[in-house]
Amino acid sequence: MTMVQPPRRFGSTEHLASEAVAAFVDGELRMSAYLRAAQHLSICPECATEVEAQEQASRALRSAARQAPQMPSSLLGALSNIPSHLCDKPPADPVRPPGAGGLFDAAAQDPWSTRRWSIRRRR
Repeated sequence: MTMVQPPRRFGSTEHLASEAVAAFVDGELRMSAYLRAAQHLSICPECATEVEAQEQASRALRSAARQAPQMPSSLLGALSNIPSHLCDKPPADPVRPPGAGGLFDAAAQDPWSTRRWSIRRRR
């Protein structure tokens, strides 16, 4: 016969995990977890310091997002006019230069001409 253990309770001597600190600051904890964390923060100066640091970081990120420069619409237009075929070319093989002979000559001239092997499913 197996005995069911009750869920582990958060001890007041334990510290909040970094994920719990972030969730506390972001308001993402369920009410019961929030109340336990708030109780712990009232008696643990180390965790309270971590929460304060996380709040400062969060405020700094929000402030930076408001001050971020806007992308000009002309830049977006210029980026959309870049020919896509220029982006599709694979880089040259640095180990074997083109025209070096051997099995890779055809692949060096046309990298898409290499044979693709099909995978057969066993039944």
